[in-house]
Formats: sequence, structure tokens, C-alpha cells
Amino acid sequence: MLETQLVPAQEKHSRRLMIVLHGLGDSMEGYRWLPPALGLPWLNCLLVNAPDPYFGGYAWYDFSGDAGTGVERSRALLFELLDEQRKRGWPAEQTILFGFSQGCLMTIEVGLRYPHLFAGLVGISGYAHEPERLVRELSPVALQQRFLITHGTDDPLIPFAAVREQINLLKAERIHIEWHALVKAHTIAGDAELAVIRDFVRARYGG
Repeated sequence: MLETQLVPAQEKHSRRLMIVLHGLGDSMEGYRWLPPALGLPWLNCLLVNAPDPYFGGYAWYDFSGDAGTGVERSRALLFELLDEQRKRGWPAEQTILFGFSQGCLMTIEVGLRYPHLFAGLVGISGYAHEPERLVRELSPVALQQRFLITHGTDDPLIPFAAVREQINLLKAERIHIEWHALVKAHTIAGDAELAVIRDFVRARYGG
């Protein structure tokens, strides 16, 4: 099982949950700032470590080698995590999956394949793994899922134009994506991007 830590909401009985997936070489420690920065008192956050050690942090897959094997393994682990959360009283329809970089890829991967409807899916500064195959293998609820995906026009690691092409491919398959191109590098762009994320999260939970 994946290592996790729950940051509980200020509102004690809320079952609204954001599952946070970090990027390459990072860990759950790199996202402890996110819950207070979002400032949503009813939002629980489950911080997750990827399975593979990587230079002091963790990775979801081997980006320089056989990425597919790691993506499929991590997808299976996230399915197990989601199933376990549902058993513990965190329903998928009250859960938002959030991921940055490699975590964004896993968010797209899980969001379009997991057989239960999420409250929403947020992908920051990432890309889709084998999108042509992905659209052939969509879950029965994939076309009902709602995504927010953002990317930096100045991203030096994951070129903007290639990601925009992937997004257009997914949207052409009737996948619901709110797409934001931001002037930023490979990062979360401070208050401006947090406002976009916060507005999406609020909207997905009905305000």
C-alpha cells in the first residue's frame, strides 16, 4: 500500500477529500503547504508518497526508461488506495484527485480509468501517458468526469505545445476539461493559480 497522511478539515464531519499526488523527486512533505494555502475549511487532504525512491524523494514511474510499467503499477496502487478510502467512508463522488507533474499524469490516468465518478480531477504541469490508447480504454464514467488542467507556457521540462495537443485530443473525445494556459515554468504559480484551483474545487462541491 502507498504511504499516506491525512490532513483533516477544520470542519470535523466533512467527508470532502482531496488526494494529493506529488511530482518526480518530491514527497508528501512538499505539499503540506497546500491545505492552508487553499483555505477551504471543509476540505480534508490525503497526502500520498509515490512508491519508488528517487534521489531523496519518490517517483510514480521511470520517465527515462519503461514508463508504461511504472504507470500501470502506480495506477493499480492508486485504485487500491481509492477502494480503501471508499471502504473507510470517503466516497469517490466526494473526492478530488490532485496531481503535479508525474502526479498530474497519474491523475489523468486514474481519472479516465477508475470506474467510479469523482467530484473532480486537477492536473498541474503534466501530460497524458499514451493518450490515444487511453481514449480507447476509458471507464464507463470517464465522459462524466470533470477535469481542471493547467500548464505553463514557459515550462522547460514538459513542452507546452505538446501538452496542448494532447488536451485537444482528449477534448475531441468529449472529455470535459477546463484548460488554463498560464505564464509560468514547471511550478504552481502562486496565488493566481491557487485561485483557479480553489474556484474549481468550490464549484465541484457546489460552492
